[in-house]
Amino acid sequence: MTCPSPTALLGRGLRCLLPVAFALTLYVYLYPLFRSCAFPLPSSADPSVADTHRAAFLETARLHLRSAADASAVPNLTSTLFPAPGRPLAPFRLLALGDPQLEGSSSIPIERLGVFPHAKSIYRHATFQTAHRTLRERVRAMLHDLVDVLLLDMFDLAESWRKRIDLLGNDYYLAHVYRTMRWWARPTHVTVLGDLLGSQWINKAEFERRSGRFWGRVFKGAERLPDGLMAAPADEYDLAGFLGDDGVIRERLQGADDDYVAATSAAAWERRLINVAGNHDIGYAGDLTLERAARFERAFGKLNYELRFELPVNASLADQGSDDRIPPEVRVIVLNDMNLDTPAITQSLQDETYSFVNSVIRTSSSVDLRGHFTVVLTHIPLYKPVGVCVDDPFFSFHEHDGSLREQNQLSEAASRGFLEGILGMSGNQKAPGRGRGRRGIILNGHDHEGCDTWHYINQTATAAADAAASSSSSEEEGEAPKTKTKKGPQWEVRRYRQAKSANLPGQDGVPGVREVTVRSMMGMYGGNAGLLSLWFDEDAWEWRYEYASCSLGTQHWWWAAHILDLIVVVGGVALAVMKASGLGRMERKKNEKMAAVKKEEVVGCAGKVR
Repeated sequence: MTCPSPTALLGRGLRCLLPVAFALTLYVYLYPLFRSCAFPLPSSADPSVADTHRAAFLETARLHLRSAADASAVPNLTSTLFPAPGRPLAPFRLLALGDPQLEGSSSIPIERLGVFPHAKSIYRHATFQTAHRTLRERVRAMLHDLVDVLLLDMFDLAESWRKRIDLLGNDYYLAHVYRTMRWWARPTHVTVLGDLLGSQWINKAEFERRSGRFWGRVFKGAERLPDGLMAAPADEYDLAGFLGDDGVIRERLQGADDDYVAATSAAAWERRLINVAGNHDIGYAGDLTLERAARFERAFGKLNYELRFELPVNASLADQGSDDRIPPEVRVIVLNDMNLDTPAITQSLQDETYSFVNSVIRTSSSVDLRGHFTVVLTHIPLYKPVGVCVDDPFFSFHEHDGSLREQNQLSEAASRGFLEGILGMSGNQKAPGRGRGRRGIILNGHDHEGCDTWHYINQTATAAADAAASSSSSEEEGEAPKTKTKKGPQWEVRRYRQAKSANLPGQDGVPGVREVTVRSMMGMYGGNAGLLSLWFDEDAWEWRYEYASCSLGTQHWWWAAHILDLIVVVGGVALAVMKASGLGRMERKKNEKMAAVKKEEVVGCAGKVR
């Protein structure tokens, strides 16, 4: 029996690795197809219900196939394969990405400590640049540093190279998630919900390096929003864009300025990023300074602003029915909630935030009017009791000045400002619009595990609590008080699935809003992406929405696919070189010669036996 040659071994190894590498690479680059990811779309039977799985995926796949057919040179291929028009996707499709947290030099040991710092210390000892009382102490210090060179500096150098490769791979992993989801799902808008960078304490040079990687590598091809579109709330406002059918939009914009048409076009919005400031970008209230706020705004956009998008519809539809119909609009509110809670280190920035919130409330449409939908984009989630989400309520404060150092969630008071102020909901049925508030949804990040909740208030229970409180206050003086009931609206929160099982969303007398804390897009959290769809129900004259998510899987799958691809490519090149150089023929002849010699020996031995 002859031993296999190196060429044969390499060929066999490649034949085993090639299908594994191909399958893994196919999954990594087409994972939305394998996971049936797509933006939810309205049900064809009932526009108030969303198709979140098979129908939405098939319609997205159909869109890609039609695009490929249209681009082909075969005549009538599109009409042959797709004789009927497909169902339209939602006009507002928001790709929500949470917490990329780009790390940098602060995580690389040699960037902090230098290259072989203990070797430099040995040199200083040897050249008498340090003070020692005796030669023995000097030699002792040099020996200690020599041990540290072997046990610390060498490992720090190796860890630094590993970390540099890890950071490079992490950038391309995040870029792959963004690029693949943008290609497949076809979002109309994209947002990054805070913690764009990994630390608020980095210096200016490191901030510039990380922001350069953000725009030049991770979100390559994306654009920062123009300052002119990031508007302050006002009664008279310009639209940031239009939604829906391109033909209707072009008709709507006839005669408009060319620059305005270009700035508000759907193609322009597909390239832009709606960035939200996070604690690792600007710091919590106790770390948020004017300098940190200014550098973030220069690189990524304003801290607080709004965007309004109109859905053009037939004017006759708005004239039909009740007087509460207004042209359909989506209002996107980008809010820096890093300094909503106190104490804050920079009072002027906190005043700006509260002034922005007040202007949002003042310029909001009446809760009695239908047709507007509010999307609130923040970073820190609203308050939830212990056990609802992975992150429980937590606050810590700086010892030197008592300012807010860290928080997992907003306080109850700040959260109430979202629900009762921005969205106009109330526990009082006699409030305008019966306290139902405005249609909307809240998206944020911060909790890397993600969470999907429903905030609501039971108006019947609130009325009973108010009555009980009023009754207890009317007791005669000197009488033993009864059990006290807290007066005022009591907000509650459940996981969205639990709330849906209890039929809370849409229930009369129970106003509520959905808050989605989008799971992080980092590799350890699966490269998650959120998919929010908004569409307009013309019969009910109100916006409908649904949220879904899609994840690639941990970064190990991405690394494994590319490492296997590299091995296969290098192995394939090596095999080709070996065969081209004649090494394979030499090995084959050698094996044939050895086989012939062995055969002769066997024959000879057999003859002797006879």
